[in-house]
Amino acid sequence: MSHLHTRRLRLVPATAETTALELSGHDQLGVMLGCTVPVDWPLDDARDALPMFEAALRDRPDEAGWWGWYWITAGGAGPSGAVLVGGGGFLGPPNATGLVVVGYSTLARYRRLGFAAEAVDALTVHALSQPGVRRVEAECHPHNVSSLGVLRRCRFEHLGPGDEAGTQRFGRAT
Repeated sequence: MSHLHTRRLRLVPATAETTALELSGHDQLGVMLGCTVPVDWPLDDARDALPMFEAALRDRPDEAGWWGWYWITAGGAGPSGAVLVGGGGFLGPPNATGLVVVGYSTLARYRRLGFAAEAVDALTVHALSQPGVRRVEAECHPHNVSSLGVLRRCRFEHLGPGDEAGTQRFGRAT
């Protein structure tokens, strides 16, 4: 799986090896990704899912790109000047109806800079260009104004209540 590029970001698909390093070795992960990995990585909301993602990618390495993606930007410290600012991706390959679910998060100090919208839009466009994908969806709590803004900027439409209690579902189709 190749990298995706936006105006300010390089998006790198996770592998079983990079996912394992997220929990054990910031320096090694940074070398593999060619960037500085902040000490507060991985994001708290992703930490619990990493073992599941690692197992899925170890068992099915061809699914790289259907799980996590690292968002790396120029600027900051490090030999290449690049820094890991956030991550997101899908909850696996498309289902039988062509649906993939996207999730995302940005490190606190890099929020409100447009990185999430830039990355989510690139991931959505990429997913919708893949064979068999008909829709990308996301769930969001109504009080999460920042996340709602990301979905709005990425042209997701409100679809109704989400599966998780108190969430709303949004989607974008081909």
